[in-house]
Amino acid sequence: MEVLPVLDSRAGKNTETVRMTENFLKDQTETATGVIKTSSGMIPAPASGIVVGDDGLARPSWAATDPLMREYYDTEWGMPVRDEHGMFERISLEAFQSGLSWATILRKRPAFREAFHGFDPDVIAEYTDADVERLLADAGIVRNRLKILATITNAKATIALRDEGGLVDFVWSFRPSSTPEPRTYADIPTTSAESIALSKALRKKGFAFVGPTTMFALMEAVGIVDTHLVDSHRRGTSDVWSAAR
Repeated sequence: MEVLPVLDSRAGKNTETVRMTENFLKDQTETATGVIKTSSGMIPAPASGIVVGDDGLARPSWAATDPLMREYYDTEWGMPVRDEHGMFERISLEAFQSGLSWATILRKRPAFREAFHGFDPDVIAEYTDADVERLLADAGIVRNRLKILATITNAKATIALRDEGGLVDFVWSFRPSSTPEPRTYADIPTTSAESIALSKALRKKGFAFVGPTTMFALMEAVGIVDTHLVDSHRRGTSDVWSAAR
């Protein structure tokens, strides 16, 4: 039996964690704050946002029910990304996610990878107007001209960064000295001094769609910060941060 917290989207929580939770909530039958409706009836929502699954593992509610989201949480989210293609893909998908749910992007990710040649910066940097029109006609992805153009711009900026050590080292250089230790969703920040600095630095390098909130979500996703809830089975599993309790 699954339970989940009911979040107030007006609270301004805008990181990947909370956006995924809000999308999960939209996919469920919502009721008044503090309870949810399931096939078994009305159930109080846990204040922490943690759900213990049938496998005995504790996860946040957004990763507790949808098999795709659960697999993503268990195997990808928060794990270190240290290759250029992986980091460029993450930055690109975070940009496309802006204003949407991560679940939407995750379901479209195979189509994105096919449409964008595996997120190879060298290929994307050579895209022409014909490629832009091709992408705008592809129903499998998010068809937003500005985001498509930003991906091409960011591919060129990624290539330029190779002369300065590369995109991966550049992004990881903004790793903070400590990481949040959230016990509830309310404890998860939406930005940080480092994400603001990373956003400004990437913009100076020619990147687009890299705002501070988007960059904090990136930092969460690639393991630079660990915002797994303290009681989650994934807390501290990246080998970047210890599992604070």
